[in-house]
Amino acid sequence: MFAVKFTSNASNLLLTGSLILAAWLLGLGLTFVHLWDQVELKLFDQLTVITAPGRSALPITIVGIDEASFAQLNQRWPWPRSLHGQVVDRLHEAGAAVIAFDLIFAEASEPKEDTAFAEAIARAGNVVMAADHAYQETANLRQWIRVEPLPVFKQAGATPGLATVTLDSDTVVRQIPQSADVFWRRTIEALISARPGILEMPQPPPDALIRYLGPSHTFPYVSYHQVLNGDASIPADFFRDQIVLIGRDVRASPDAGAAQADMFATPFLGTSRLLTPGVEIHATIIENMLSSQALVRAGNGHVLLLMAAALLLALPALMRWHPVWSGIWMAALVALIAGLALWLFSAHNLWLPIASTLVAIALAYLGNGLASFILERRRGRQIKGAFAKYVSAQVVEQMVAHPELLRLGGERRELTLLFSDLAGFTSISEKLAPDAVARLINAYLTAMTRVILAEGGTVDKFIGDAVMAFWGAPLDDPQHALHGVRAAIAMQQAMDELQPYFAEFEVGHVGLRIGLNSGPATVGNMGSEERFDYTALGDTVNLASRLEGINKMYGTRILISGATAELLGGAIALRPVDRVRVKGKDKAVEILTPCADAELSRLSAEALQRYRAQDWDGARAAWRRVLEHAAGDPVAAMFIERIDSFEKKDISADWDGSVALEKG
Repeated sequence: MFAVKFTSNASNLLLTGSLILAAWLLGLGLTFVHLWDQVELKLFDQLTVITAPGRSALPITIVGIDEASFAQLNQRWPWPRSLHGQVVDRLHEAGAAVIAFDLIFAEASEPKEDTAFAEAIARAGNVVMAADHAYQETANLRQWIRVEPLPVFKQAGATPGLATVTLDSDTVVRQIPQSADVFWRRTIEALISARPGILEMPQPPPDALIRYLGPSHTFPYVSYHQVLNGDASIPADFFRDQIVLIGRDVRASPDAGAAQADMFATPFLGTSRLLTPGVEIHATIIENMLSSQALVRAGNGHVLLLMAAALLLALPALMRWHPVWSGIWMAALVALIAGLALWLFSAHNLWLPIASTLVAIALAYLGNGLASFILERRRGRQIKGAFAKYVSAQVVEQMVAHPELLRLGGERRELTLLFSDLAGFTSISEKLAPDAVARLINAYLTAMTRVILAEGGTVDKFIGDAVMAFWGAPLDDPQHALHGVRAAIAMQQAMDELQPYFAEFEVGHVGLRIGLNSGPATVGNMGSEERFDYTALGDTVNLASRLEGINKMYGTRILISGATAELLGGAIALRPVDRVRVKGKDKAVEILTPCADAELSRLSAEALQRYRAQDWDGARAAWRRVLEHAAGDPVAAMFIERIDSFEKKDISADWDGSVALEKG
């Protein structure tokens, strides 16, 4: 009936491979886009938040110059430096290993205040002070200058350390400063000097990143005024062997702006909505260095290798495309990549940027979905083109929705089969020119096809002037028998309407014979891989074909089997015709014909009853009553002739009133 050619596995592999390559190249391009770094950094922040332990594991304490201290001291900033000296003395007496001020004391105050502070620094011998870079612009000069602690403090033994931090383009602090005299180095050097042999100076990898332990105030904090005033709630040995960092701790939310100095955005800003004091960032860097927890970013080569591996793993889902199952596969792949990145980040201090890989996977999925959509549209057009002239629009839509049905093989279905044939077409075609035969047959087949499709049937094939059609496949049709018989009646009506057209060819009246049968049949695509037909096979099909042929014996136009009649359930009035037995089958089959004349049907049933009882005289009289009611009825005439021949023969005792068909 038709042939549909689908995309081969090789073509599908080529298409999918092209999509994967395109996705990989797009992902590669993203790694070179500066703005894309912002996306990767946001994923870095998420990994930081997820893996953060939420606590400090080393003896590092922060003395915070906080709101409570401002309230207790009732002093305007900057505070008298003698207060800082007292704090240094108390911390030194408490056994602090290092005292590091994240404060810049670059300008002189009252001499006695500076002297008091310097003397305390000298007594402690383990003080580190912050230095910074400042931008200076004059009428003649623009330059960055280094701002150092006062010489008096350095002479007293304070070690300056550059406390400048680098902000990423989104103003978040993620990078560990690398210069030789940064604040964290000077603090650890002071620890090594104060506690010789406790550790060696750590050397961070180039471009190391901060592993934050948690949001603001993850480290232990003590208020400045508590240390200054010797708060009794602080244990005597609380600061023993501690690295003590002193810095501002004036809390601020990002909505309040950056008016408060020394507050910075960290990866936790999105979750806590709080800036982090700079002194705590230094504490975090120091702990990272002492515990070898600094993070390293994987190189672009590793990112591209990951992307290639991920897209290869996505290949099965793309080759066997299904929006849901392929989506589940891709989601599982994304989860696997995220889990890998999380494990490397947490267990190996390696940040593997995965955003470009995830985008490549998404592009491959969406691209394959789009390609599949386009291919399905094209496939749908192929299917529609193949089916449109043979089945109804509803069936076409079903085939488009389920193209997997278009494969070699069949299934067992309950069908109603219809066969039709023009009476005496061979003699008609011999009288006409070829073009006239073509016009006549095309007009006839067009009319019959329209009727069949209107009743939801499937036109299986044309064999010359013969038509084979069925109901119940490829779509299920619980009323396949009713639709088939309706189509047969409508086909005869259409033939009556075609008679004026046939008369133009001077061929006389053209009759149509139709046979229908219902039952199980194998239906599906039969043929070869190169070409196949959607057709039905089986005894049910054969009987329908035979019923079409024996219309000639009874002079009927439509014959249906008892199986079809039973499925109608009285929806169409029928007249019993006879009982026939197909060659090779023991069971006889009732045959009937649609009949709107109830009296004719009743008289025929009575005549058949007497005939099957071998009441030849009664049967002959009954059939004559049929002829009186319907003059020239061919069925009655045939039975009267048959009765006359039976009276001259011996009928076997097991005769059931059926007649054997001559052909199988």
